[in-house]
Amino acid sequence: MTNSFSVLAGTLISLVCFTSIALSQPACVTQNMAVPPGANTTDKAARFFIDTTGLDFKTAPPTRDPSNPNYPRATELPDGTLPPSGAEGNFIIGPTHNPAPETIAKEGVPRGTTKSFTLTSKDSTIYNPGLIRDDVAGCTNSSIMTTVTAPDDKSHMIVTTSHPGIWSRTIDVYVPAQYVRGTEAPFIVVGDGGSNAYKDLATTLDNLIAQRRVPPMIAIQIGNGGQDAQGSQRGREYDAVSGDYAQFVEREVLPLVEKNADVKLTKNPDGRATMGLSSSGVAAFTMAWFYPDLYRRVLAFSPTMVNQQWPHDPSLRGGAWEYHSAWTGPAGPNLISKAGVLTPAEPPGVPLIVAAPAKPIRFWFFGGDQDLFYPNPTIPDGMHDWTLSNALMAKVLAEKGYHYQFLFVRNAKHVDRPTIAQTLPSALEWVWKGYPIP
Repeated sequence: MTNSFSVLAGTLISLVCFTSIALSQPACVTQNMAVPPGANTTDKAARFFIDTTGLDFKTAPPTRDPSNPNYPRATELPDGTLPPSGAEGNFIIGPTHNPAPETIAKEGVPRGTTKSFTLTSKDSTIYNPGLIRDDVAGCTNSSIMTTVTAPDDKSHMIVTTSHPGIWSRTIDVYVPAQYVRGTEAPFIVVGDGGSNAYKDLATTLDNLIAQRRVPPMIAIQIGNGGQDAQGSQRGREYDAVSGDYAQFVEREVLPLVEKNADVKLTKNPDGRATMGLSSSGVAAFTMAWFYPDLYRRVLAFSPTMVNQQWPHDPSLRGGAWEYHSAWTGPAGPNLISKAGVLTPAEPPGVPLIVAAPAKPIRFWFFGGDQDLFYPNPTIPDGMHDWTLSNALMAKVLAEKGYHYQFLFVRNAKHVDRPTIAQTLPSALEWVWKGYPIP
């Protein structure tokens, strides 16, 4: 009896211990894709307003109507068709997205080769050390899904789980069969290298180059630094509205590409393009924005033109949202860092593209009708609607006279893979329009 009681007591103690441990593990918080708790959706004049006009919340993310008055006017195309070659402005495509024939390997077409090498943070000056964010194992972005924002500033996420760390990434270099050793070649820098979204890229380039629709170009896929969003190395690289990533590519990646792949890369900015998806899509634009003397052709799938910049920059509080729109928070003193000290500066208000003379950038991009909508429930800041941000980009680009093509895509989610397979060949051809083809 005593032994039986001891065994039972031990079992109960064990169960209590295991239960306590289980309860101490935070549950995975997944993407919200709905209006965050406590968000302002009623007072447009108040801070951090989220406009839900024309959004169908029966889906997650909500489905957007392209006739939304917040979006620019666009030409709706017959289902399954794309804009005419070289056409500029805004277009609506879908809902059907079949892969373009150029994404399929064809017999008799010369095939390029791909060479790969690895780069680590110890090889870097600009991103050494890297950033690592401590998330719960198996719970992607868990620490930022349960964090808070600064008092009175819903745009300023507090991330305490980020710290210095080590990164390693793969660089894949596509060299077309037509490349002549020793000559300078045009090239495209591709962010988020290795993504499944680009699985057709080499085949597409083989076909387009053979058809003389794009020049024989080098394609450089650069892996990201790891993880995602605020507090991560990937977020630090892609979502910062600065020239740092462009300098990382220029000073630390391209020399190794030339050495490892035995190629010469052109210095002519008209022969240099950037491409990316989501946050690497906004990074592709940022590279050209800060260095139009280095890059002038940009292609992006669901670019993150929203407030993802971290650490919080007091001189550009809305991050990439401020390319096209004013910061949504309260008016007040603006601060910049001078010699490590926060100093009052001119208040923000005029978006970057609106405030600057037009730059020689040619930009192709798309956004889906079910693209991301406030995926993180902890940041109800009025600056996390991906579809709206892309539409507002199209508006300001048109106002400033940029050469651009924007596709609003029906039946498409974030970085929609079927849409990429449908549009990649025509997008590449559009981006490289005007460049001489031998």
